[in-house]
Amino acid sequence: MTGEPENIAVIGSSGAIGAAFTRLLANKYPHASLSSFSRNTGHYIDYDSKDSIAEAANFASKKKPLDLVIVANGLLHDGGIMPEKSLHELTAEKFNRVFAANTIVPALIAKYFLPKLNKLSSSRFAVLSARVGSISDNRLGGWYAYRASKAALNMIIKNAAIEIGRRNKYAIVVGLHPGTVDSYLSKPFQSNVPSEKLFRPEFAAQALLNVLEGLKVNQSGRCFAWNGQEIPP
Repeated sequence: MTGEPENIAVIGSSGAIGAAFTRLLANKYPHASLSSFSRNTGHYIDYDSKDSIAEAANFASKKKPLDLVIVANGLLHDGGIMPEKSLHELTAEKFNRVFAANTIVPALIAKYFLPKLNKLSSSRFAVLSARVGSISDNRLGGWYAYRASKAALNMIIKNAAIEIGRRNKYAIVVGLHPGTVDSYLSKPFQSNVPSEKLFRPEFAAQALLNVLEGLKVNQSGRCFAWNGQEIPP
């Protein structure tokens, strides 16, 4: 990244990775303006309301354009919703809820936040995606709604990068895969994860920020893992 960001926004700041990003960015860039949004901490945002998302974008960019936006919300399981192991577990309710959280909400955040990016110097907009959203990398199957929602999110990222790139030559729009992070989202699935591959939120946030800040404009529209590896579509 050329120069330090002066205005930052983190959406989904109450989750493990979002909170870690918020702390990391506040410490690394103490002179920057940092707006954090969630339903529980920081500035309130209602993900079910486009007006609330638009108001958040206006609030974050009120004094100056945004240099860095991190979108860290998402849903893998919640109550009766768990990743499907087979076709017979599919339900419309699961698909609707998972797609709403993982695809529709980030798309609406992009709609309102991307036009607020700095057009005079380097700016970055990153959304937490997942390796399981890669169609070509899918070897195990299962997790229908979650995989499909992240694959759709990656297409949103690609589309947005192309469109914004026509009007903002400095903008980088990407997806980020944090690996398996010790969080509520991964808790039911950690027993099969080797300890060295279960990351603390702080590690994941730092690794992803290192990757994000090292990207070039010609890498916009892609998805990258915590170690810098590009995730295939």
